[in-house]
Amino acid sequence: MTTWKIDESHSEIGFKVKHLMITNVSGYFTRFSGEVLTESEDFHDATINFEAEANSIDTQNSQRDEHLKNGEFFDAGTFPKISFKSKKVKKVDGDRYKLLGDLTIKGQTHPIELDVEHGGVTVDPWGQQKAGFALKGRLHRTDFGLRWNATTEAGGIVLSDEVKLLMEVQLVKS
Repeated sequence: MTTWKIDESHSEIGFKVKHLMITNVSGYFTRFSGEVLTESEDFHDATINFEAEANSIDTQNSQRDEHLKNGEFFDAGTFPKISFKSKKVKKVDGDRYKLLGDLTIKGQTHPIELDVEHGGVTVDPWGQQKAGFALKGRLHRTDFGLRWNATTEAGGIVLSDEVKLLMEVQLVKS
């Protein structure tokens, strides 16, 4: 069994959500950790555990970040961790996979499916073996109790329910 850890300094855990239904606003979680256990070279049998600190959210706007940390969104004081536990990895073809697992946000757990592209394995200049992955997915934030919204004067909604997940993950072999 090989253990890989997420290399935080070379990984991004990001998301996008439609604002006023005309543009996307991006954000990231800046503190996270994860472990991947596998016996295969191609990760088809991987078991993945991941956690992000809810209060590490960063959307490049401190006022918005504080709103996202409070009870109307992540309630980071009560629910400090966002977690993911894999259930199954399905190889689609070549370097493409489907990752199925349970995502827990604000104490509510729901299944999620992520598209994964394996970027390869290499050895860095310091002799560490690294593996790279790009992950994409979608979730409905209201499923996880993130229900805050508002309407515009014209009756439109401020925030989309759908959130796009976009992650770039570099693993380092332990």
